[in-house]
Amino acid sequence: LNKRSEQFKLYTPLEPEKKFGKGNKSFFVSYSLGTATNRDTWVYNFSLTRLQKNIEKTILHYNEQRLLLAKGEIQEPIKDSTKGTWTRDWLNQVKKNKPFVENKNEYRVALYRPFMRVNSYFDDDLNQERYQLPRLFPTPNHRNLVICVGGLACRRDGVIFICDCIPDLNNFDGGCQCFPLYWYDDSTADIADLFSAQQSDADRYVRRDGVTDWILSTARKQYGSRVTKEDIFYYVYGILHAPDYRTTFAADLKKSLPRLPLVESPDNFWAFSRAGRSLAELHLGYEHVEPYAGYHTVNSTTSEDDAINYRVEKMRFGKLDSKTADKSIIHYNAGITIENIPLEAYDYVVNGKSAIEWVMERYAVKTDPTSQITNDPNDWCREHDDPKYIYNLLLRIITVSLETMKIVRSLPKLKLEE
Repeated sequence: LNKRSEQFKLYTPLEPEKKFGKGNKSFFVSYSLGTATNRDTWVYNFSLTRLQKNIEKTILHYNEQRLLLAKGEIQEPIKDSTKGTWTRDWLNQVKKNKPFVENKNEYRVALYRPFMRVNSYFDDDLNQERYQLPRLFPTPNHRNLVICVGGLACRRDGVIFICDCIPDLNNFDGGCQCFPLYWYDDSTADIADLFSAQQSDADRYVRRDGVTDWILSTARKQYGSRVTKEDIFYYVYGILHAPDYRTTFAADLKKSLPRLPLVESPDNFWAFSRAGRSLAELHLGYEHVEPYAGYHTVNSTTSEDDAINYRVEKMRFGKLDSKTADKSIIHYNAGITIENIPLEAYDYVVNGKSAIEWVMERYAVKTDPTSQITNDPNDWCREHDDPKYIYNLLLRIITVSLETMKIVRSLPKLKLEE
């Protein structure tokens, strides 16, 4: 049995006692779980065109069943899994005879899994639970950053990530808990409506800080008046990556959300904050970093005069023997093999799996057996007019992994009591 630490209990919690309350002695004002859709195959897709067709199809199915029930022609909805997913929220709404209407403003980009952006439909009618996310990302035009950690009962390593779009609940084991840089307040919307018949989203929402006034005041007393809430936000991201913190409090982090110390030395505070900012830049901008250059590709099926085929079906490792994978080699497709991948790149782990393996696993063509919906990552390349997107993404994630570990290994040592 792993023994939990009494020291851990003395640190400052990330989460407040009362969400959006005043006077919380925590790092953040509020937090939220990621989206629990209960119908992933319907509301996520690499292709925006396919997603829109799926949404139209499933809304039509729901409304057809609603009308049949309202007319008394059926006693229970006909649950056709190739047209929709019937969960408790739909069953409750259909009993109330509530019509569903497609909301074109709710097509978003979401982080479905680490390093996997997809198109999503975020409307409440087709998502089981959105929790506090509408207050963190109220519209596609409202920008934000959220630090994501694993939820309670999390058992995996590397349960820390940052994103700038709506995260799915299952990004992390135990549920993805999201701590925001900002949140958006629309509590004055009704009052404003009295004075303006036409109120834009920009006017409706007031941006509030996600980091508490209390932690800012405390940090300034220790580190100086130039500390900002943004500095504290990145300090949190930096220290959550510290290997000695994660090792020392491994048992506690499996039972509760993180609690963090404010380090004694101002130099160490700024070191963690700068490191957190650098890590955030890497993890947010992973699509734009320089692709890893120290590799060799073998194109076995095309000549110099042929166009290279970058379509992917399922990436696979090379083999040392019949049972052992050679992770220095990735067979991208039948024609392209990437060799000489440094094995230290696999040290960067997110939710129990290396970042490289997340890309290999998730950028594959899959057809859901229940709904018969196909999710093809090559559609993302086509719709963004970038046939090399997935190929370059794999090479970029190698760069991100190597650079991440350089930063993590350079973090100051923490004075922690076990």
